[in-house]
Amino acid sequence: MVTDRELIAQAASVLNPRIVDDRLFGDVGSALLTDVGNLYRGVCIDTPSGTGFCAEHAAIAAMVTAGEYRIERIVAVWRDDDGALHVAPPCGRCRLFIGQIDPGNRDTVVILGPHERRPLHALLPTTDWPVVPGL
Repeated sequence: MVTDRELIAQAASVLNPRIVDDRLFGDVGSALLTDVGNLYRGVCIDTPSGTGFCAEHAAIAAMVTAGEYRIERIVAVWRDDDGALHVAPPCGRCRLFIGQIDPGNRDTVVILGPHERRPLHALLPTTDWPVVPGL
């Protein structure tokens, strides 16, 4: 079984930052483990036109390319200027994206640190609007 620390290390293993003009490529890495135990990794790409994507998107795209859709656990990491590794929580766009790939992904465990994790549904905004009788 892959531990959270090992998944964090897998995400860190793909970090390969490169600056092009004023943009960073590959400075955030992500790793995910599927419900059947397969590992997928990806990096972010920041472009001036706004068409880039987050590291979680790249890892999910690799998973979907392989024909899988259900994520058991996911993590993203980056290194600061001193080389210290940090776990980064998924942005709002990524949180929604993870949940939209498969309904079961609302239970995906999001790793927020070596000793912190939460299910995706706890990080999502409420989207089910209440019905008011009589309106």
